[in-house]
Amino acid sequence: MPKTSIGETPYSLVYETDAVILVEVGEPSLRYYRESDPQNDNSKMQELDEVEERRDMAYVRMVAQKKQAKRYYNKKAKMRPLKDGDYVLKAKTQASKDSREGKQGKNWDGPYKITATENKWSFILETMEGKRLPNNWNITHLKYFNF
Repeated sequence: MPKTSIGETPYSLVYETDAVILVEVGEPSLRYYRESDPQNDNSKMQELDEVEERRDMAYVRMVAQKKQAKRYYNKKAKMRPLKDGDYVLKAKTQASKDSREGKQGKNWDGPYKITATENKWSFILETMEGKRLPNNWNITHLKYFNF
């Protein structure tokens, strides 16, 4: 089946022709009859010449679809700019929660101070006493904290 993102079948992009089902070979259909016709050689050669263009067009369609999906996702994403010196709360993981607290336990630890930025979404944290936490923390696990 043709993929919606590229408009071609993966088989045709790799092997430069459409797949023929074995049933069509055993009991010739109109499609198989046309494929095995000797006059078909010229059209096969033309298809081989056009295969690079088909691959390029499939690539262009795929890139356009990915760009559209990225635009759709980023439109709904909420950017949370954090920088060095900000105070944040860190989400508690299931492993770090105290089992005695149950459902009513705290979901956030902190506050922590951001001391360094590893990249756009990864931060190094330290406690209020100045002790550095051992791992980098992703922005998805952090929440801005106002004093």
